Amino acid sequence: MKKIIIPILIIFFAACKEKQEKQRMPEKPVEVQEVPEDTVPEPEEKKEPERRMLSLDGVADTTFVRLRDYSTDFVYDLKYATDDNFLKTVVYDCAECYVRAVTARALVAANAEFRKQGYRIKFFDCYRPHDVQKRMWKIVPNPQYVANPARGSIHNKGGAVDITLVDNNGNELDMGTGFDFFGKEAHHDYTGHSEDILNNRKLLKETMEKHGFWGIRTEWWHYNLSSASNGKVANFRWDCE
Repeated sequence: MKKIIIPILIIFFAACKEKQEKQRMPEKPVEVQEVPEDTVPEPEEKKEPERRMLSLDGVADTTFVRLRDYSTDFVYDLKYATDDNFLKTVVYDCAECYVRAVTARALVAANAEFRKQGYRIKFFDCYRPHDVQKRMWKIVPNPQYVANPARGSIHNKGGAVDITLVDNNGNELDMGTGFDFFGKEAHHDYTGHSEDILNNRKLLKETMEKHGFWGIRTEWWHYNLSSASNGKVANFRWDCE
């Protein structure tokens, strides 16, 4: 009798132990992800340090300055550093916008006012070497559109800029014609454009005039600084980085 009971007890306890182990086991296996020992974390993306702007305080009015050294709020599309111009050729070694310091101060002030309204100045041309002026005159010897190099352009003096306005997304405001359009539609007194176009031109003109600039009748994009109009004609070429 004892011989029969002992095996039965052994089977009973073994079954109980197996049941307990099954109860302790999780319903789903837990996945363990192994990380390779040679895994190296990717370096964090380095941010370029913000460009430190120079100050125009104390800079002599007649000194030529590179505008982008004094403000990050302008936009540039310098046409004569490309072949997208009426000359159909590149005449600047690289795209830079130089002006006299007195002109730079007025431009910064005007642009600050435009910024309050959601716009920024975009440059097509700034200082222009006298040799380039001579080249333009050979192609278009018409003082309505190109200044006679015998007297020099205010561009050659660092006191004139060719500009338009862009919105916060970089889109140009519609001014009715493109830059360097030689036709009546580019004239300030042309009234055949839509009200929106006329208002865009008015905004540009009135704000620039408020800060000491004046336009010419035949080009909506051209502005001269009155206080820089008597400067000396220059012919230097800027360095390219």
